[in-house]
This record gives sequence, C-alpha cells and structure tokens, in this order.
Amino acid sequence: MMPNRTTDILFQLIKSLEKAEKRHFKLYIKRSSGNEDLKIVRLFDAMDKLKDYEEKALLKKLEDVTKPQLANLKTHLYKQIMASLRLLKSADSIDLQLNEQFDYAHILYKKGLFMQSLRIIDRAKEIARANQKINFLPQLIALEKRIEGLHITRNVQFRADELSAEANEVSLHIDRVARLSNLALKLFSWFVQHGHARNEEDEKDIKAFMKESLPQGAGELTGFYERLYLYQSYCWYAFIRQDFLQYYRYADKQVRLFESNPLMKRVETSHYIKAIHYLLNANFDLRNHRGLAQALQLLQEVSQTDRVKDHDNFRIQAFIYLSQAKINRHFIQGSFAEGLALVPGIEKELQEYDIFLDSHRVLVLNYKFAMLCFGSGDYNRCIDYLQFIINDKTNLRYDLQCYARVLHLMAHYELNNDMLMESLSKSVYRFMAKMKNLTKVEEAMFKFLRQSLPLSPRQLRPEFEKLLHTIKHLEQNRFETRAFAYLDIISWVEGKVYNKPMSEVIREKYLKSKRR
Repeated sequence: MMPNRTTDILFQLIKSLEKAEKRHFKLYIKRSSGNEDLKIVRLFDAMDKLKDYEEKALLKKLEDVTKPQLANLKTHLYKQIMASLRLLKSADSIDLQLNEQFDYAHILYKKGLFMQSLRIIDRAKEIARANQKINFLPQLIALEKRIEGLHITRNVQFRADELSAEANEVSLHIDRVARLSNLALKLFSWFVQHGHARNEEDEKDIKAFMKESLPQGAGELTGFYERLYLYQSYCWYAFIRQDFLQYYRYADKQVRLFESNPLMKRVETSHYIKAIHYLLNANFDLRNHRGLAQALQLLQEVSQTDRVKDHDNFRIQAFIYLSQAKINRHFIQGSFAEGLALVPGIEKELQEYDIFLDSHRVLVLNYKFAMLCFGSGDYNRCIDYLQFIINDKTNLRYDLQCYARVLHLMAHYELNNDMLMESLSKSVYRFMAKMKNLTKVEEAMFKFLRQSLPLSPRQLRPEFEKLLHTIKHLEQNRFETRAFAYLDIISWVEGKVYNKPMSEVIREKYLKSKRR
C-alpha cells in the first residue's frame, strides 16, 4: 500500500541521507561555518530524529528558535546540505565534474587568466566527448568563443573556423538527441496515461505520431544517445501496440548497446538498469522463461555492484524492477503462493523508500500483489490491494484502473458474494465502456458473470466451456486480447472447466513449455 507522505522538502532530504552523508555534512558545516551556523546542526539533529515531520514538536526541541526564525534556518540548512552533497558526490559524477570544470574556467576568465581558462575548457571538452556528454559542450564552446572573440590568444583565423564548425556539429547532434528523447518521453507518457492501444483508432494515432515525430535518417544514426533514445522510442511504440516481438528486439538492442559501450554503464547507470527492465518485461510478455531467467540474473548481478548499491536512485530502481521481475517469474510458473511470500519483504522496502517512489510504480506493484493473491486463492486480500488502485486519484494508467475492477469483480465471484455481483458487474461495465476499454473478451466475461449467478455448480460447467470456446477464438486478435496482458483469463476459465486451480493450469503450461 502507499504510505502517507510528508511534503516538507527539508525533512525529505534529511531522511534520504545515508550515515556517510550525515557524517560528511557535520564535518563540512563545522569546518566551513561560524558559531551562528551551529544552530542549523541542532536543527538537523532534531529533524533527523523525527519519525514524521511535525513543526510543533520541532519547535519544542529548539526552545531558543521562534517560528519565523525556523523558516530561515530551514532554508539555510537545505542549502548547506546541498553544498555538502555536491562536494561529496562530485568525484562520482561526470556531470558534477564537468560543471565544476566550467565554473573554474569561468572564474579564471573573469580574472583575466585566459590561457589557463582555455586549458581547462580543452580538458573539459575531452572528458565530455569521452563520456558522450555532448550536451555540456555548448556552454564550454560559448565561453571559448567569448575568450577568442575578445582577446587574441591563439591563431584567430583558423580557430574561428574550427570553433564555428564544432559549434554547428554539436548543435545538430543535440537537436537529434532532443528530438529522439522527446519522442521516447511522449510515448512513455502516453502509455502511463492510457496503457496499451485499446482499438484501431488508438493504433492509428500512435502510428501517425511516430511517423511525424521520427527524425529523417534515424536508422543511420551512430551516436550512443541517439541510438539509445531511438531504441527506447521503438520499445514504447511496440509495447503500446502489443507487438511484443518488436518490443523484445529493441529492448535487446538497448542492452547490447551498453555491452558494446561498457563505459556508458557507469555514465548512464539508470538507463542501463531500465534497458534490462525492458528486456525482462519483453521476455515475460513472450512467456520466454529462459530469457526471463537470464535477464533476471543480469539485473541481480548489476544490483550487487558498488555503483548501484552506493547510489539511492540506482539501488531503488533496481529493487523495483527486480521485485516486478521476480513476481512475473512466479506468474509464468504458476507458483503464486511462493510469489506471495515475497510481498512482505517488498512492502517493507516500499515503506523505507517511500519518499523516492512515484505513484505509477506503486500502482503496478499493488496490482501484481493482487494477482498473486488471486492466483493463490486469497481473494479477500486480493480485494484489499485492488481497493488501493480503484480509490487512486492520480489519473494514471486507465488500463490498470479498468482491469483492477475486472479482477475485483472476479474475486467477489470466487467468494460467492452474489448479493454484490449484479450491481458490481454493472458498475464495472459502465466504467470500462466510459474508458473505451471494452473488448469482446470482456463483453463475454460480463455476459457470463451476469448469467451464471442463478446457476448451480453442475449447470456452470457447460457455461464455462462456452466462455472458453468464445475467448479462445479471440486469442489471435491483438485488440481483443489486451485483457490477457493483465489477466490470464483463459487459464482461469480452463481451471473451472477442468476442475483445477488456476495456478495448476498455468504450472502445467509452464512445464510443457520447458520440455520444448
């Protein structure tokens, strides 16, 4: 479940600090500040000890601080923590190092030490190019132009031509990267809002958007970031259209891109982790258990590297994606009860990482928890997790909102809550129709659920057989089978027809696929 969150940014920042970062801050502030600033150390300690942010409790701990003074102290403390972190983290971040080099070059320029400034600019440009940080070059080139334009330092005639050509080349590169990264972001945003394409109209819109947004000659690009964002764009384009084979191909291309540029695993660790996540999802969607196991092993190895373990963002990102992949593996294997054993540990970590998590990731995990409960036969607990999604007000993932309601309806059906079923099925039907999310699979499901309520167990089996026949015939149509990406309805119905638990039906399919 999503815990309550504080909105105080200073409290969030302090709670995000690790022991080494807190220790460094104390040393930094005592070394660089006067006695007056030691007040902020007391404020830091007081806030660090609070479990939840309460201003009244904080003022009680700081008896000599008034409420108006507290606001100023908090602002000052925030700035000092950020300065401390910048100093501590600069050795670990190419971006921070490049910014620092630019600052040094600018200071030297202001002091009239032009040749020293140019030497630093040259060195910074080398670092930027070696690490594919082309976006840092414009400000370095601009400063170099300013120096060369105002002061005769080198061979002006040749240098002017070189700088102009360099600036034009960098500008074109940045424009291509910007266009492709915009495309990837917009496609991701579309999916977060809507989920998979609901019908031919959605697919037509996505195809038109892709065609008009893709830069000319995109397939011939050779730069790392150009290819990275191109592959990401094709990943989301394929995923939205449920073309899982193409999704797999471009996820695999992303991982291979990093394998052929090992330095970029460190420079763009977050994108590398995400590339493996795409590959995990693609193998899951294709029900490729071997590929899933290999990609899972890779992500586990990456998550144990110092680079990931020592960085909040990377560590949490790897944790979220590992959690999803481990649960997906249990979905494929039909081992729902074993998967359910993972949930308490994941929930504990979610609580710990609360301030770092976005609503979308928490929604997805809650849906997966609900599916584990449903597959395990724990329908009441399944309903609890689904209520969190149904009551969510973020307007994210209309598709999850729809299928959470379908699964909620199925859980009540399993619990024989006949009194609820009629009104609930009408409510869910209206919601899905409003969201334009109804396919023939769902239509068949709703029809069955409405008609089956008065039937005896003996009468039910032929009706389940009819339902299975109907939805099996729709399995090849992408727009009619979006439900199968969220709910394994076929396995559930097969379990009813053959009088087996859904988990056993899925397990048999998994074992059969392993023998191939």
